[in-house]
Amino acid sequence: MELIELLPYYYQDNETMKELQSILSTKVNVLAADQNTTIDQNFINTATGLLSRYEKIFGLSIDVSKSNQFRRERIRAKIAGTGTTTKQMIENVARSYSNGEVQIIEDNANSRFTIKFIGTIGIPANMADLTLTIEEIKPAHLSFSFEYTYNTHGMLKAYTHGYLKQFTHKQLRESDITNGTNS
Repeated sequence: MELIELLPYYYQDNETMKELQSILSTKVNVLAADQNTTIDQNFINTATGLLSRYEKIFGLSIDVSKSNQFRRERIRAKIAGTGTTTKQMIENVARSYSNGEVQIIEDNANSRFTIKFIGTIGIPANMADLTLTIEEIKPAHLSFSFEYTYNTHGMLKAYTHGYLKQFTHKQLRESDITNGTNS
C-alpha cells in the first residue's frame, strides 16, 4: 500500500511528504505482513514456524526435517484420532494420510482389522507415518494390515497396446491412466 495515494492531490509534488509517506508505507506493509503471518500461525493448515508447538500439544515427536505439509497431515490425523478409538476414527486417520477413500474391514474373531485403500490406486505416500499413527491410536490387543488397490489386467485390456506403451509397468499398476498422461 502506498499511503501517498490516499492523500489529497496537492501532496503529490511535496518531496518531504512523499518521503514521509514512503517511510510510513514501508512500516505499514511490514506490519500488515506480520499480522497475516501471526494469523496464519494460529491455524494448522497454514502454520509453519509453530508446527512444533502443535506437535508438542498433541504428543507427537518433532521432526523439522519433514515437510510442513507432512507435519500438518500428521497433526490433523492425531486430532482425528483423539478420544476413544472407533472404526470411523481409524478410517478418518487413514483417509487423511491417503487423500482417498478407505474401508476398515474388521476381523473380531482374530483381533485384527484391515485398512483397505479403495480411493487410491497403488501404495499411498507416508505409509510409515500412517503405520505409526495407527499404532498410537488403536487398542493394544489389535493387529492390523493394509490392502491396496491396483489396476488389473482386466481393467487395462480396454486400452490398446499403442496407448499403454507410454506408461511404465509401475504406472500401469498404480496410476490413473484414463486421462492419457503419464504423470
